[in-house]
Amino acid sequence: MSDGQETRLNGLSGAASAYLRSAKHQPVDWHEWSDRAFALAAEQNKPVLLDIGAVWCHWCHVMDRESYENAETAKIINQHFIAVKVDRDERPDVDTRYQAAVAAISGQGGWPLTAFLTPEGKPYFGGTYFPPEDRHGRPGLPRVLLTMAESFRKKRDDVNDSANSVMAAIEHNESFMGRIGNPGPELVAKLVGAILKQFDARSGGFGSQPKFPHSGAIDLLLDASSRVSVGDGSDLGEQARTAAMSTLQKMSRGGIYDHLAGGFHRYSVDDRWVVPHFEKMAYDNSELLKNYVHGFQSFVEPECARVAKEIVRWMDEWLSDRERGGFYASQDADYSLDDDGDYFTWTRDEAAEALSAEELAVASAFYDIGEIGDMHHNPAKNVLHVRGTLEGVAKSNAMPLDRAKALLVAAKAKLYAARLKRPTPYVDKTVYVGWNGMCISAYIEAGRVLDLPEAKAFALKSLDRVLAEAWNPAKGLAHVVAYGEGGAASRRVAGVLDDYVFLGNAALDAWEATGEMRYFDAAEAIAQATVARFYDATGGGFFDTEHRLDGTKQIGALATRRKPLQDSPTPAGNPVAAKLLMRLEALNGREDYAVKALETLETFAGIVEHFGLYAASYGLALQRLVQRAVQVCVIGDDTEARRLEAVALARYAVNKSVIRFRRDQIAALPPTLAETLPHLPQLKDAASGSFAVVCNGKGCLPPVSTVDELIMAMNQAL
Repeated sequence: MSDGQETRLNGLSGAASAYLRSAKHQPVDWHEWSDRAFALAAEQNKPVLLDIGAVWCHWCHVMDRESYENAETAKIINQHFIAVKVDRDERPDVDTRYQAAVAAISGQGGWPLTAFLTPEGKPYFGGTYFPPEDRHGRPGLPRVLLTMAESFRKKRDDVNDSANSVMAAIEHNESFMGRIGNPGPELVAKLVGAILKQFDARSGGFGSQPKFPHSGAIDLLLDASSRVSVGDGSDLGEQARTAAMSTLQKMSRGGIYDHLAGGFHRYSVDDRWVVPHFEKMAYDNSELLKNYVHGFQSFVEPECARVAKEIVRWMDEWLSDRERGGFYASQDADYSLDDDGDYFTWTRDEAAEALSAEELAVASAFYDIGEIGDMHHNPAKNVLHVRGTLEGVAKSNAMPLDRAKALLVAAKAKLYAARLKRPTPYVDKTVYVGWNGMCISAYIEAGRVLDLPEAKAFALKSLDRVLAEAWNPAKGLAHVVAYGEGGAASRRVAGVLDDYVFLGNAALDAWEATGEMRYFDAAEAIAQATVARFYDATGGGFFDTEHRLDGTKQIGALATRRKPLQDSPTPAGNPVAAKLLMRLEALNGREDYAVKALETLETFAGIVEHFGLYAASYGLALQRLVQRAVQVCVIGDDTEARRLEAVALARYAVNKSVIRFRRDQIAALPPTLAETLPHLPQLKDAASGSFAVVCNGKGCLPPVSTVDELIMAMNQAL
């Protein structure tokens, strides 16, 4: 790079985030979010232009190219504003607050988020994407910039009034006045009922387009589907099963699913799951992996197992650091702004070039590859999705079903090989703590239920890395384990509530799968830190960011305290925190954990039903509270122990844990299990073989050594 080019680098050249570094050559004088940037705005008496986006966000890249790479637009920004760019994955605390602010101003949020702030960081105007000039009823960014700059200069009182009213609105939205004591089973039933009301019986899923997977809702339905009655005695089991399993089937047949590599795209723009937004996120795939594992657990549906294994295959190939452990953040939708899903889609001619005539006949019929495709910008492009059955395809091609199956397998392999030759969308190799916690838990579940020892081993390797590199009992958790592409952080980003609770639950999952007390100890230490750093001892519930003990003032909307309740799209921090405390209390008997979990659920009980579909994680946590915790302990290290574990894992139930021990691990146990397990006569008799014990908070049932006995004991406990 020449010296002339070097001088044009802006303040993002030293950023660790790949998204921020991608903007370092723009003519805008960008700053990272920092006290220094806002101090500069105060010194120069300028408003702040805040741009929030993500590396996987197509429209963020569009706005970058159209506006922020335009010299004339940059000149306006540099003259009138201090420009701050934020990576929403790196700073979820900043993103959530300014999303709420812009939603209060304009009625909607999303990315890119464009906000205009006072030097104190208070928002006075905002929106999402602004085009480079006035069009389609949207004002162009240059006009918006000049108007906002003029308002700041000439109507400062109005700007301050507007900013204060926006701050008041977001603070009001976070002040929950919905505490109800001792929420019970009837509230679980209401939440299940609200989800069922939004079920789309024709296409699966919930609501209309755009359609998101809503993994928490699927899990809540799967839990309800295997219970005799839900909550208040309503017999919703069959409806819940239909809604959950239909949704899993329709999604895995749709274009939202990547039929060649495995894994799911972020959401579908239509209500039939055909045309997706093509980015693929770690957190969507971790939660959908759990959904398909749980579907297989409960109903032994082979398609659920197939899809789950393919998600693991995709994550193994694209989203994981095989050498060191850890899961990457995301894969972009496209490799450039001229590619609108082209990497993932096919014209009929492109498919014909890769396949034999016979393979094309089967694949085009099965995946609906026609001359007229699905993409608006290029109608010749097809999104692979399943319309009919392979039996129907075989029949229409007058061939045996086995032949059609073999041709489809060959066609998939060839299409994937051809796709791999295309320019590949960028993979953000940042390793985030919270998302890793979710992926680790999902891999452990998949490894155990589907007998994938490599998945379980990689999950444990990843957990070991996260604990070693991001967890410090004195400092707490960092938000980022490592940045991709060698980006080095100049300052540590503190972990948010999600990081703590997802990693704490992952550590407990690891203990259940291995019996290794170091994982249980890690879960306890993380839970203790979660309570100390985030719990609201006055109002109940957990804040999403740490208490500020040093008295320093937060910038702008960061001063607003938030207690996350709504799944959007990851499970909300408060119910996941309650789940962690309840799981631990069942094992260590700490009543203060049970009290805090109950208080957390009580804090939102009066308003939660208004969130319906978006409160599924709350419903799962409340179901865990309502149903007593059941632990199935399998002791042994032979094939019989594996059989007992497989039976114990059958049927998904939110209040059930399956814990695997070797005999030599019984000497070190959590307190409640230590009271009973070491005294079992079978442990004293080495010849007695493997056995299982079903326990709950009140004690344990007699040990069993056969599959049939275990099924009876579990039916009795659950």
